[in-house]
Amino acid sequence: MLVDELKAIVGADGWTTDADELEPHVTEWRNRARGKALIMVSPASTAEVAAVVKACAGAGVGIVPQGGNTGLCGGAIPDNSGRQVLLSMSGLDEIRTIDAGDFSMVAEAGCVLADVQEAARRINRHFAVSLAAEGSCQIGGNLATNAGGINVIRYGTARAQVLGLEVVLADGTIWNGLRSLIKDTAGYDMKQLFLGSEGTLGIITAATLRLHPDPGDMTTVFVALRSADQAVALLVRVREKLPDGIQSFELMSERALRFVERHIPGTTSPFDIVHSWYVLFDVATGTHGSAIEEVLADAIEDGIASDAIIAKNTQEAQRLWRLRHSISEAQKHEGVSLKHDISVPVGRIGIFLQRAQELLDTMMPRARLVAFGHVGDGNLHYNVSQPADVNADEFRADGTAVTEAIYKLVVELGGSISAEHGIGVFKKDALQRFRSPVELDLMRTLKLALDPRNTLNPGKVI
Repeated sequence: MLVDELKAIVGADGWTTDADELEPHVTEWRNRARGKALIMVSPASTAEVAAVVKACAGAGVGIVPQGGNTGLCGGAIPDNSGRQVLLSMSGLDEIRTIDAGDFSMVAEAGCVLADVQEAARRINRHFAVSLAAEGSCQIGGNLATNAGGINVIRYGTARAQVLGLEVVLADGTIWNGLRSLIKDTAGYDMKQLFLGSEGTLGIITAATLRLHPDPGDMTTVFVALRSADQAVALLVRVREKLPDGIQSFELMSERALRFVERHIPGTTSPFDIVHSWYVLFDVATGTHGSAIEEVLADAIEDGIASDAIIAKNTQEAQRLWRLRHSISEAQKHEGVSLKHDISVPVGRIGIFLQRAQELLDTMMPRARLVAFGHVGDGNLHYNVSQPADVNADEFRADGTAVTEAIYKLVVELGGSISAEHGIGVFKKDALQRFRSPVELDLMRTLKLALDPRNTLNPGKVI
């Protein structure tokens, strides 16, 4: 029997079927999806992962890999059949090696992102992926979804931070590609198949991660704006004047900030006057010195910005970043919302926001827009909260047409319907509509070749 075989593989402490223990693992973070699991196993090594996958493949049973379960597209949740095996990666949580001279480390998939960052800091190095859930999300999940976060403008997405991978394939075979090479043109770049594949082509068990020099002291700046167009203009100005210094550049709408102040204790806007939009960004101080102040003064004088505050110390910078990182949590308290993790070319952000607002005014005039995101790389979280006096189910039903219209606008502007959260279950149908038949056929060809029995995260992505 498969369950007995899995129990023997992972040992007495490596599995559970208890409903209470399973509950947080079969429920999506926003409670939009809930599944059932035949059993949850937590292997303690790559060999155990391989044995679990081989056993499931032999039985023809689907296996759903899960990291910190912080994803927003349902990609790590089993279906409702109760016949899928949930594979928790939490037991693979070791930093195997770290090399300051080589600017690399090998981390297992279950390592919490914050722990990876801290391991790099201890040797005066920097791991570039940073996002709101970094205290609980795991590096394997970050790589499987090609996570973005706040530093993409400077370092690129999670994909760009990977030098090599260790992956368990659909039949239980282990591919060891844990190279730390920066240049390697020997055939296909196999690791790219698995980065962003959401566990549908193979299960990442470890990665060789690229490290960077410590950027040193940071200057955190909070800027008030009259329009989102000004955010793009300010970004251009900062990049021109401080091209090597900018680390992140985040946009927040007034309503997003208001929700945070309302629901997150101890938060408050640093400005006395309410503004329509805000930008929060970090610059590596380095040799820039007073250049930051000069850029801000010029921006205000030229009408690009309305006001600006520079954090005086680390504590003040952390308070400012808490405003940004608390938006998703705050919005949960305002009822149901339509989530749109989209990207458009940076220069078209203003056009998108204007035309999307026109769509909302026509289709759902009473809805409350909560827009924020990584304007430095074109990624916006264009979220629409239900009006306080509208039924949640009614809002969801009406929201289907709104989401479709927003996605059509995004594609028309040369953007993507998913920028950093992946496809999972929630966007699977949209992917079929907004990607070309040729691209979809290529995806299906890869899936069939690498997972012919469809046992790796079945029902997700494609």
